[in-house]
Amino acid sequence: MDFSRINWGAVSVIAALYLFLYILGTRAARRGKAEGFAGMALASRRLPLGVGVITMTATWVGGGYLNGTAEATYGGGLWQAQAPWGYALSLVVGGLWFAPTMRRLGFTTMLDPFEARYGADVAACLYLPALMGELFWTAAILAALGATFEVIAGIPFGLAVLLSAGVAMAYTVRSGLWGVAVTDVVQMGLVFIGLSLAMVVAVGKGGGPDAVWVAYASSGAGRPPSSWIPWGDSALLLVFGGIPWHVYFQRVLATKSPSDARRLSLWAGGLSLLAAVPALVIGVVGRATDWGALGVPALDATMVLPLVLLHLTTPVVAMLGLGALAAAVMSSVDSSILSASSMATWNIYRPLVRPQASSVELKRMVRRVIVIVSCGATIIALNVHSVYALWFLCSDFVYCILFPQLVCALYDRRANRVGALAGYGVSLILRLGAGEPLLGIPGLIPYAAEQGTGAIWFPFRTFAMLAGLTVIVTVSRLIGVGSRTGTCDDC
Repeated sequence: MDFSRINWGAVSVIAALYLFLYILGTRAARRGKAEGFAGMALASRRLPLGVGVITMTATWVGGGYLNGTAEATYGGGLWQAQAPWGYALSLVVGGLWFAPTMRRLGFTTMLDPFEARYGADVAACLYLPALMGELFWTAAILAALGATFEVIAGIPFGLAVLLSAGVAMAYTVRSGLWGVAVTDVVQMGLVFIGLSLAMVVAVGKGGGPDAVWVAYASSGAGRPPSSWIPWGDSALLLVFGGIPWHVYFQRVLATKSPSDARRLSLWAGGLSLLAAVPALVIGVVGRATDWGALGVPALDATMVLPLVLLHLTTPVVAMLGLGALAAAVMSSVDSSILSASSMATWNIYRPLVRPQASSVELKRMVRRVIVIVSCGATIIALNVHSVYALWFLCSDFVYCILFPQLVCALYDRRANRVGALAGYGVSLILRLGAGEPLLGIPGLIPYAAEQGTGAIWFPFRTFAMLAGLTVIVTVSRLIGVGSRTGTCDDC
């Protein structure tokens, strides 16, 4: 390690922030009396509405959300920055049609309706895409922070990822949802203050709003997409693929009532959109900047946010921005690892391994799984290239596979396990058949693509989702209700 490159002031700020979050999280857990599994995973269903809105917003507005939005704005323009309004709409749709139903039925995790209707073994199969989504989401967040630490603080990427994951894991293991929610309140405040200040200073360094916009428009980044079909496919993925996440439903199910669940989701949708404004503006500033004149001849789009903080703000503002990004990352990482661990414990360990397990035993198991999930996400984060690509990929799995399953489990009384498994297989084959460069999977299905570039313009994600939905409905009716093992008749 080259210690001469390290910004010890920035390191001190981050160290103080991490220590504060750990202390705050563990103390909040004691005040919340998080006893047993219900306290650990659902805050005993006593989550106040205001705290719930902020923790939901903080969970969505992570490092991947902020860095990815700036990356997309810089690389493809505002038209390509779909995530802010896409995920905001997903929270609105979830609040109107999914959150109140899930809370009214008193489920513990997002997989409970699958277990109730299809049986524990099918729910265990559906845990795999849910787990992959959470792992990719967490990895994208950690990768975004690692890149930022490397640019601003001089800390090596790998070390930054390891330290951040370790701290998030440590206080999540101790605190559960109560501690995560309380720390999220502080973290969200830091995000709004730090990045808003960085946005204002960066725009000023760029010559003011008018000058920045003229330079941005002249760069050609504001042009609409050449093809609206793949653009629409990605948009639908974000809107509906943002719903079937336990990190979302964990907060919904922790509220005091179905009406609180609805309001929490709607308010968080508006706040998450507002929180994206600084990242959008910073992406515009990055596109409008002559980086060659600043000694940065070849700007990597994935690094635009930290580079704007470093070169177009003051040292104090850059450190505040770094603190804001660190806070955003921690607020999402702790939520994701707790979410994946809660599902593994409640829907895998409890029904299939230890049906007689006590609440205290389940709580211990959650803590063990948190360590495992944290390690898995960290390994993925150390091997990624594009934050935005990884961020989209995590939604692919839940959109193509889990969204049709959730719709049918909640709203189709005739859906059964055979239909669910058939739809699962069809969705998975159709999605993976398009290939996935990020995972090294070649394309096997000849979807329509652009000549020369090979880029697929056919909406294969939405096609896979709709095909899976159709297969679940059709096969369930052909097979009949005799194959149903669950008891979700009230869904």
